[in-house]
Amino acid sequence: MSERSYAQVEVPQGILDRFKKVATANVWDILLGHSGVYFSYIENVHLRTPGEWLAARARTLRYLPPRPDLLAQVQAGADGPEYRAMARCGPGDVLVCDVMGDSRPCVFGDVKALQLRMNNADGIVTDGSIRDLGVMVQEEFGLIIYARDRTPRGGVPYAVPAQENVDVQCGGALVRPGDVLVGDDDGVVVVPSWFAEECVELTEEYEAVETRTKERILAEGAVPGQYYTPPGPGIFARTEREEK
Repeated sequence: MSERSYAQVEVPQGILDRFKKVATANVWDILLGHSGVYFSYIENVHLRTPGEWLAARARTLRYLPPRPDLLAQVQAGADGPEYRAMARCGPGDVLVCDVMGDSRPCVFGDVKALQLRMNNADGIVTDGSIRDLGVMVQEEFGLIIYARDRTPRGGVPYAVPAQENVDVQCGGALVRPGDVLVGDDDGVVVVPSWFAEECVELTEEYEAVETRTKERILAEGAVPGQYYTPPGPGIFARTEREEK
């Protein structure tokens, strides 16, 4: 077996579309069992736009606690980090905001988020809070939004956008620009770009195995543990042997 490459790649839309058809829980299982990525789940972040499934490339924005010397260095206005980060987002992209897991500040509201709407970006994922959610839904921004909480507050005095297009953490998971975020009602997981194609292939294969396993359990009235094995590296070989 050739040595795995960890070089970041641009994940094509076709792979993203396939991720939208599989369960986030199964993607997490495959990541744990096959990639060496143990912290892929974004903790304490919840879907705020029910019924929307996410599979998009990460464009990143890091917030930091405000301090005069930092504020003197960070460009404000249209060329600030938050607007540069949003400008990177188009179809198939999601803005991932690292707010240090603090639910007090929001990342921004409906006016700033207009840039994502105009760019036809897929959504926002943040371990901070979101404001003006009702307006964004009512005015059909078309954004899939995962956030730790909702709030009427702004960012100051808790956090300011400081860096964009850098490695961030979000809810305890590492997110690098170009990684794939996959989300449903269970939450969001982070798939490294270098593992994305392999991950979706293994997840599709495992879901097919799970479907056949459930059918067999029901047909025989068997205890699930007789046939069900979590999706570790040996599950596919074992299933193939059993079917033969």
